[in-house]
Amino acid sequence: MGKVIDVVKRDGTRPTERFDRNKLHASVLAACLSVRSPHGEAETAANSVCDVVISWCETKPEITSSDLRRTAANHLNRIHPEAAYLYKHHRLVL
Repeated sequence: MGKVIDVVKRDGTRPTERFDRNKLHASVLAACLSVRSPHGEAETAANSVCDVVISWCETKPEITSSDLRRTAANHLNRIHPEAAYLYKHHRLVL
């Protein structure tokens, strides 16, 4: 991804930050590992989600963190529904 994408934070009071593939990858990987996916499967899922999200945001100058999470969760749901649920609702899980 050669273009810089700004991510507008959820409440709008914090400054935007640059999209970071590594941050997205780590969060998807953590969701997959939390539902006991084998590490290789979790890596594959995280890479797939990152690729889809990067493709999705190529035409956008900025995105919201909510849109980013929703797009990632929708793709993850196709390949790993349990991890997608955890990824979507991470703030509600204790």
